[in-house]
Amino acid sequence: MKYFVYILKNIEYEKTYVGISNDPDRRLKEHNSGKSKFTRKFIPWSIVYKEELDSRKLAREREKYFKSAAGRRRIKSQFENAHVAQLDRATVS
Repeated sequence: MKYFVYILKNIEYEKTYVGISNDPDRRLKEHNSGKSKFTRKFIPWSIVYKEELDSRKLAREREKYFKSAAGRRRIKSQFENAHVAQLDRATVS
């Protein structure tokens, strides 16, 4: 079964969340409806990164990397511009 590691971002609070799921779109809806304890405090969320992997084990290993110090640095450097892009789209509409 395919699994995904995904990164959510909240532009208002500048928070990120890393998780795994076999259906990241369903999981995003759950996060935005308050079903997750941490993410309910920072609604709304949007997916800024999604990576498909061949197993839950591989997805979990990738999730652990993104939650490590090196992974957090990569997220910060790679997805800083995602905040700007989403903010720009929000202010245009």
